[in-house]
Amino acid sequence: MSEAQAATQQHWSAQRERGSLLLMRFTAFVARRCGRRLLSPLLHLIVLYFFLTGRRARRSIREYLQRLAAWSGRDGLLPTPRRVFAQFMAFADCLLDRLDVWRGALRLEQVRLIDPDGLRAQLLATRSGGRGQLLVGTHLGNLDVCRALAELGEQVPLNVLVHTHHVAHLNRLLGEAGEQRMRLIQVSELDAALMLDLSQRLERGEWLAMAGDRVPLHDGRRIEVDFLGHPAAFAQGPWLLAGLLGCPVNLMCCLKIAGRYEIRLERFLDAPAWERGQRDAAIAGWAQRYADRLAEWCLLAPQQWFNFYPYWGSTDA
Repeated sequence: MSEAQAATQQHWSAQRERGSLLLMRFTAFVARRCGRRLLSPLLHLIVLYFFLTGRRARRSIREYLQRLAAWSGRDGLLPTPRRVFAQFMAFADCLLDRLDVWRGALRLEQVRLIDPDGLRAQLLATRSGGRGQLLVGTHLGNLDVCRALAELGEQVPLNVLVHTHHVAHLNRLLGEAGEQRMRLIQVSELDAALMLDLSQRLERGEWLAMAGDRVPLHDGRRIEVDFLGHPAAFAQGPWLLAGLLGCPVNLMCCLKIAGRYEIRLERFLDAPAWERGQRDAAIAGWAQRYADRLAEWCLLAPQQWFNFYPYWGSTDA
């Protein structure tokens, strides 16, 4: 097998979606009709099936926990079968929360907002004029809480740049729950047409959001940074996009702490730009800063890391 073929097989977007739409619909129906408590035994059985049959996912989570424990010096984070299974359960809980938030069951006043830079006020101000900004999120925690509250609660247009083809069942189910209100923009590369469209959206006061912790499969815009003490590939896209559009960049994360969601917003770059010939160096510095911040957030909610694939490219298939 060539290196390119191996990389494609290990890439997150190449993983086939597991589970059926019928099973997802049934689980969502039981959750709505009977409540989360009565659903719990069934949910444990479903998650146990995916845990037992998901060898690569188990190894990937074990690797993540090992590296987080070594990087932080916290032996209590070292992986055990119970902790790895808990990671699967946390993901299932996150999916149910996604359904709840798009049905309007989770309101803004139920979420704690940590916003030291006053970004929510800037977000609201663009409803009456002003240029939009870029939000860079992560697959740590539940970004749908941020997305839904922005669209449904704050009534702020939020354009989410995504790779959605690999989660067709889940996207369809969430669409039935209300996610069609969101503006999902399928993006594979930053071509001229896309850049023009995004620039126009910013000028209209709309905001852009994208994850910074997954690299595209076919676009070579990726960079290697240190993450939890080991080299990992991170996307260049958010930082290249910000520099080309000249818009402020903010970090966004939503973690469930003690049963309550916390949305964390913080300014990352006021005016991203680079000198001639320094683009790659600037992007590398921003990507490393992002990876460092992401590592700190992982310690706040270690079991809410939802990248179930070989993140460092070293986990056996």
